[in-house]
Amino acid sequence: MYKVLLDIYKKFCVRCTHCLYETGSFLLAVVVAGYVGNMATSDVHVRVCEQEILKYDLEIKALIQDITECDGPQSKLTEINTDVKKHFHNLRLRIQDLERMAMEQDRESDKQALLSQVEGHRKQMLSNQTAWRKANLASKLSMDKMEKQTLLNGADGDVRKRKMTKEGLAQSASDITENLMSISRMMAQQVQQSEDSITTLATSSRTIQETNEEFKAMTGTIQLGRKLITKYNRRELTDKLLIFLALALFFATVLYILKKRLFPFL
Repeated sequence: MYKVLLDIYKKFCVRCTHCLYETGSFLLAVVVAGYVGNMATSDVHVRVCEQEILKYDLEIKALIQDITECDGPQSKLTEINTDVKKHFHNLRLRIQDLERMAMEQDRESDKQALLSQVEGHRKQMLSNQTAWRKANLASKLSMDKMEKQTLLNGADGDVRKRKMTKEGLAQSASDITENLMSISRMMAQQVQQSEDSITTLATSSRTIQETNEEFKAMTGTIQLGRKLITKYNRRELTDKLLIFLALALFFATVLYILKKRLFPFL
């Protein structure tokens, strides 16, 4: 069992920056545990408590390594620290349980061996707490550095963005001015066309008025011509009657004369 625990601990120590110091402490704890295991006592509760202490110690080391490698965000670091606090609390309780079991041992040698192991675990816990504080400090420094770099990059980006915004605004103002000038020219052309249309309408209106006046004059002339034609028609009829009467009188006179000359006896 102790060989398996030692192998697991070596795997975790690959990730931990303070593994040399902790390896010595852990090996001391394992040697003491082996010594206690070889003793006459075989209390199951003691072995279970030792295994839980070793488990919490390894998990705390892994979490400390995660803190060292954490580069944000702050919520993630806070979550890891919360887990570390829980593990330290559980580890402290298990160490206290082991100390209580040591005080309950009948043989003085077993008692001293367990108390020595308890002291080793406490030293290891203090070492883990020191490493935990250092890991938090390193992680915060790393996060602060990254935040400063981000702020600097953001400031440069803001400057470029403001520059681009100013250039864009200037270009937009130029485009708007050009559009307004174009609209002004179009409006001037429309006004000129309107003036030309008004002039044309005025000319057309005068022409229409003149034409109307001419139509009125022509109407009067036509009416006068109609009256004259009617008068001439009546005069023509009268002339025809007069001519017919004159001819009739002429022929009557001629016939009367011929009658008197040719036929006097009649």
